[in-house]
Amino acid sequence: MADVVPTRDDQYVLNHCTRFLARDVGVPSEPFHFPVIDAHWDGQSYQFNDVTFVYDARADPARSVGVLGTFAELYAPVPLREVAFLGEPTGLWAVTIRVPKGQTHVYRYTVDGTLRTDPINPQRELRDNGAEWSRFFTDGCAIPILFERWEWQLLERLINTLLPFQVAENRRFLAETYNRLDRSARDGQFPFAYRLDEAIGTVNFIDKLLARREAHNLSSYRVCLRQIDRILRDRHPDQEPSELGRQVYVDLYDELAANAVAGWDHSAYADPSYFLLLLRRHAMTGAFAHPKHGGNAGAAGWAYLSERFPFDWANAVEAPLGRNTDYRG
Repeated sequence: MADVVPTRDDQYVLNHCTRFLARDVGVPSEPFHFPVIDAHWDGQSYQFNDVTFVYDARADPARSVGVLGTFAELYAPVPLREVAFLGEPTGLWAVTIRVPKGQTHVYRYTVDGTLRTDPINPQRELRDNGAEWSRFFTDGCAIPILFERWEWQLLERLINTLLPFQVAENRRFLAETYNRLDRSARDGQFPFAYRLDEAIGTVNFIDKLLARREAHNLSSYRVCLRQIDRILRDRHPDQEPSELGRQVYVDLYDELAANAVAGWDHSAYADPSYFLLLLRRHAMTGAFAHPKHGGNAGAAGWAYLSERFPFDWANAVEAPLGRNTDYRG
């Protein structure tokens, strides 16, 4: 049985949900906020998230609602409770479950005995048997969700051209900060770091960003990465794009910036320079945002900045990365 968190009351649910459910019934704004993934602090550990499942039954009232998924033993259903406001039912049902960080799970609701995907969470996953389930992931998740392997590798190469860490002096910094550590030291100092690329987890950040908050930009990545892969294969037919030299990507970057990529299909995506701006925005954000979002692995991005512009970032964030006792991640 999953560990239900009793302290998340009706007021908590309403505070987190009503502004996103305030539009037309059944059409929540910004649905990527569901389920609610919140920090958990038990006085000793930050290793968990409080995940609040909210089922919206305003348009189709329910008598009982439960949630079952890979976070619970043997897919055992966890009952949701009715959420009230001033003693009156709101039509919302909710339950908060404690889930370890760094994980991805699928779930379904049982509504009056019928299995349903979450109508206000756009994330979906097809299981091996063809059944569709809703999906969520907790903070610090480093499991690839959206990108295929070739897309991931191509993004790594593109991002390594964008970010500052490939300059000789900056490669030295990363080596001293992260690469020189053995496995046990990495696990101790960077417990949520899973170094998927040389750009300190930035591809992982983009993968998670496009799965939730910026899902509307996923098609741009799909189309443009496919075009870039085709163009590089046409130019270098004897090599895999991920194995091409750095200068190839430097030249491609310049072409993208100038909106003049030889071989680009403008009917499929009109403006390659716009894609470059999108990628730059995501890459820079991922490199220096809070590590819980999937990038800035082990806070290496903050350490990089503090070496050049001294500031005490560790005093601003929670353990184990920092030492702030008030911030809860």
